[in-house]
Amino acid sequence: MADAETDSLTAEQQACLALWAVPGLGPRTLAALRVYADEHLSSLVSTPVRDWVSEAPVSPQARRRLLSVERLAPLAEQVLEACRAGEMKVAFAGQRAFPERLRDVVDAPPLLFYRGQPGAPRRRVAMVGSRRPDQGFLPFARAFARQVAEGGVGVVSGAAVGVDRACHWGALDAGGETWAFLGSALDVLDPAQAGLLPHFLERGGVFFSELPPGVRASTSTFPRRNRLISGASDAVLVLRAGVESGSLYTARAGRAQGRTVLAMPGDVRQGGAAGCNALLREGHASACLDVKDVWRAVGVDPGWMVAPGAEDSRAGLSVEARGAYAVLDRIPRTFDEVLAGSTLTPAALVGALVELEMTGLVIQHPGRLYEKI
Repeated sequence: MADAETDSLTAEQQACLALWAVPGLGPRTLAALRVYADEHLSSLVSTPVRDWVSEAPVSPQARRRLLSVERLAPLAEQVLEACRAGEMKVAFAGQRAFPERLRDVVDAPPLLFYRGQPGAPRRRVAMVGSRRPDQGFLPFARAFARQVAEGGVGVVSGAAVGVDRACHWGALDAGGETWAFLGSALDVLDPAQAGLLPHFLERGGVFFSELPPGVRASTSTFPRRNRLISGASDAVLVLRAGVESGSLYTARAGRAQGRTVLAMPGDVRQGGAAGCNALLREGHASACLDVKDVWRAVGVDPGWMVAPGAEDSRAGLSVEARGAYAVLDRIPRTFDEVLAGSTLTPAALVGALVELEMTGLVIQHPGRLYEKI
């Protein structure tokens, strides 16, 4: 595998990576090639491409592109080298860094390129919306996403300007986990995304893309990536969307994938909310009126109430303490359980728990058990 543990690939992974880098070879064509190779793409690695490509189930365009390559192994190494240069890693389906929920999605990619460190399994919600919502909505979206993340729920979106980015920031405000699926390769980010990336990585966020190094965003890549946003999530929430908003593609993909779809109602006089209102009117989404609707949709019960004045106490917390607080609940948890549910190192978690105890937000029971107050 080529992830946090090693840069070496098996022959099967070499073939998969090389074929995935060929323009015109998508998930369905790759699945057909796997059948053609008797379920083992590795059999194609050691054989010159010209010896098998003429009978392969690929389009004429893809066949011409494949014929420009002598063997698959050197192509896979070229892609890996580009990943190293761009500080990217590769996660194949079934590996720890590959989103578990995405594996069972029809038309899911066989691998993803990523930057950051995906955390432990948890419930996640796709939170999406328009780039230019009505005035004053972005602070609300950010605050709402923070509430969602404080319940221990991961926030998934597309890093686009507007609602998407506000939701990412809200999750980061809570010290929570957030994933961004992009419509370009991770080494050709637009200026806004490139500016966001360091903050993401520093605070535990992850950038994902199915596109090999060097592939720029286009009008076709953005709708395609929306299926990944919904597919990696347990539910989809559209906060604001006009009738032509790209976030409706995510809602549509979520419905096709069997995900619960929520929409936040808006003023009928606001065109920017017309897409959400249409989802609700047509029965394609359930109404989201507060954060509990999100927690219920993904199957999470934080089981705690914020005591009077607790919001003020939490306002001055470090990012690490907020992250630990989001994992804890009213059922005492061991240190290892809290560590597994967070993105913190053991040393950082120790400091975060001490900070929470000193502010009166957490109590430590005998046996090193921690409970949220």
